[in-house]
Amino acid sequence: MTTSYSSDIAFSPAVKAIQAQKGSREGYARMEEKGGWRTAISADLVAFIAERDSFYMATASAMGQPSMQHRGGPKGFLRVQDEHTLAFADFTGNRQYISVGNLSENDRVALFLIDYANRRRIKIWGRARVVLDDGDLLQQLADPEYQATVEAAIVITVEAWDTNCPKHITQRYTDDQIVDQVAPLQARIAELEAELAALRSA
Repeated sequence: MTTSYSSDIAFSPAVKAIQAQKGSREGYARMEEKGGWRTAISADLVAFIAERDSFYMATASAMGQPSMQHRGGPKGFLRVQDEHTLAFADFTGNRQYISVGNLSENDRVALFLIDYANRRRIKIWGRARVVLDDGDLLQQLADPEYQATVEAAIVITVEAWDTNCPKHITQRYTDDQIVDQVAPLQARIAELEAELAALRSA
């Protein structure tokens, strides 16, 4: 009898065969023996998600044609509903509706969340559904201060998630992060300028 693991969602037999050829299968097998990837949303993941203002979402058509779409919004717009469920407001964009169309015939989804400043990334696999007629949910996910039209809610049942290594992530900062980092320097410059002006006047 073959034992299944949560990481099998990405580690197909073909992937495992390549891992064996490349020498990484033994390490991942040890990870699997310890239970594989996590399936419940932890407190650390809740905190990580709350700080994100964007992520990438992969879907595929019934024929298997993949598509990767960017989703953005106010910080924390991807909401944790419970330890196995995520949801977010799907705002009006370019009106191609690729993700919504794909999900209508193939509910498999993968999310890619990146914290560029701290060089952290998390992958989430699950099943997603598009919700159009739940007014309470749509209102809960909407942010009245964010100027965007909510067309639907996308609800994701999480099946597995994993924290990736920081290799090859180039550090980038948002405007708000730069302001926060520069503020102490600007305050110190103002303090030194005031001291210099006082010395000159004396």
